Amino acid sequence: MPRMLDVSDEVRAEIGDEEADRLLAGENAPGSYDCTSCRTPGDSEQERTSTVLFIGDETAVLAFAHATCLPSQIVQVTEEQLQGAVKSITGDRVDLEPESIVPEQAVLGVTSGLVLIAGELHPALVVEPTGPIVRPGTFGAGDDFLPLLIEQGFMPLTELADVPPVLHGWSVLLAMGQLHAVLQPGPTGGQPVAWWQAHQPLQVTDGWRAAANKHQQVLMFAAPVGSIGRQPREDLLRGALDKAAANGKLVGAALPLAGT
Repeated sequence: MPRMLDVSDEVRAEIGDEEADRLLAGENAPGSYDCTSCRTPGDSEQERTSTVLFIGDETAVLAFAHATCLPSQIVQVTEEQLQGAVKSITGDRVDLEPESIVPEQAVLGVTSGLVLIAGELHPALVVEPTGPIVRPGTFGAGDDFLPLLIEQGFMPLTELADVPPVLHGWSVLLAMGQLHAVLQPGPTGGQPVAWWQAHQPLQVTDGWRAAANKHQQVLMFAAPVGSIGRQPREDLLRGALDKAAANGKLVGAALPLAGT
């Protein structure tokens, strides 16, 4: 039976017309699936379904999502992230050669809050991984999270006295008043790709959204695992940011706002 599948032009170009046509005809597409965005069940025979192609350094994985959650698209990820995505998509253990086994994939924790800088409130996102981040293709006990971001243009911060510079090409995606993703430039200068994407759109406060609309940008701060923690109040979050900055464990940038 034909599936109610959406296959975008970019996904079709990557997988080829023959494979795309087989999917649309129902030959290779699953009937039921777990949405790669919201993780709830879907049925491509009963509801519109998007094909989402995760592309790593060497391999690619085709996943499915409710069309109401995600459009059909290509998502560029590292090979390590792709293995994590496979585990998430299939719910199964992924068998790898012993030399290619990677540590459990760290997850980026994202907290929203208002940060007072120079007497004005700014909308901020604070990103802290759940574990060390190593450079793609390397293994070890180090943490390259901040160096990798600095290479992308984020600025090391020793204090939060001034708003960090704008990082062009990056943006924060808001839609229908909810936080969907942090976007980074595409690898070949094409469409932006998701650097971080919410499994489900995150609610933000009215004050945060109002400040984002006022400034048309969002401040993003990032720190290594264990530097910030989950802070229940914005004043405690600010204190943790100040401490991380003083310890040389904070980078930041102002990212233009995409959406409303």
